[in-house]
Amino acid sequence: MTNEELEEVLSDCPTLYHMAQRGSWPAIRERGLLSTTALLDLYGIEGKDREKIEVCHRPNSVEISAARLPSAVIRDQIPMSDKALNKVLPAHLQPSDWYSILNSRVFFWLTEDRLHRLLQAGAYRDHEHDVLEVDTRSLLEAHRARVCFCPYNSGSTVMNPVARDESTFARIEDYPYSEWRRKRKRGERVVIGGAILGHGSGGVVLSRAA
Repeated sequence: MTNEELEEVLSDCPTLYHMAQRGSWPAIRERGLLSTTALLDLYGIEGKDREKIEVCHRPNSVEISAARLPSAVIRDQIPMSDKALNKVLPAHLQPSDWYSILNSRVFFWLTEDRLHRLLQAGAYRDHEHDVLEVDTRSLLEAHRARVCFCPYNSGSTVMNPVARDESTFARIEDYPYSEWRRKRKRGERVVIGGAILGHGSGGVVLSRAA
């Protein structure tokens, strides 16, 4: 992706959106927006309990707790399944690898339309959520080295899932924007932005929520 192409993305998608469990904002404001892996580190979750959350499919949201920390909810992975992932992953990756890859990141939708699709999905439409709105340019200025772009919903295997591997998430400078420009309308050439947050990393620091 060239600087000119990035400016086009910033023009088309000036705001990033993240859907969190209702009541999450105070903890996010204090500690940053943490990946699942970083949350498990912070809360000291280890062994089988950690494995079930980090490298296995989560059919339901999971609440975690620790002394002197507020309880936190790690969202479910209803739109995925091991069976579907086995069809779209290369031979060297197992579903557990993909869950681990996803759990090391925090994700943002680049359009309000994509956010509303998730909010209206059957599993979530009857629940209240904290929706974080983040200035795209400001986040990239602060965290560009940690940000990757993705051309589709990497956390879903419904509706004709596409093949995926480690290269699905591309650094900004490596993202094939010109290819997606030929295929998609403005605003849809990048679907998800993800910040890489592995073991021991700090969160994506945000200044406000809406």
